[in-house]
Amino acid sequence: QVQLVESGGGLVQAGGSLRLSCAASGRNFSRLAMGWFRQAPGKEREFVAVIAWSDSSTYYADSVEGRFTISRDNAKNTVDLQMNSLKPEDTAVYYCAAGRAVVVVLTPVAVNYWGKGTLVTVSS
Repeated sequence: QVQLVESGGGLVQAGGSLRLSCAASGRNFSRLAMGWFRQAPGKEREFVAVIAWSDSSTYYADSVEGRFTISRDNAKNTVDLQMNSLKPEDTAVYYCAAGRAVVVVLTPVAVNYWGKGTLVTVSS
């Protein structure tokens, strides 16, 4: 079993930056693909970014490509999401996710483990 706890959410003005962190507990963290999803009010949960366990390859949603950076520290069992040039449309609850493969962490229905989420609000 893997438990995920997010931190770092908050209120920021458009154009600003935030860094989200996800702390994982449990076995085999270094063998899990880790990612982030977000869910805005009234919308479905959507993929944001994922990082592989094997070679730390990363993939991003088109909407955040070039602005967000995902990284992981297997020694600390953490995965971070650096968010720059934030826009009001980035406002959402951000969820940490983990799965046994990258493909699992690309769609919400396939994710193996979820955190409880952290709220990011971007004001215009």
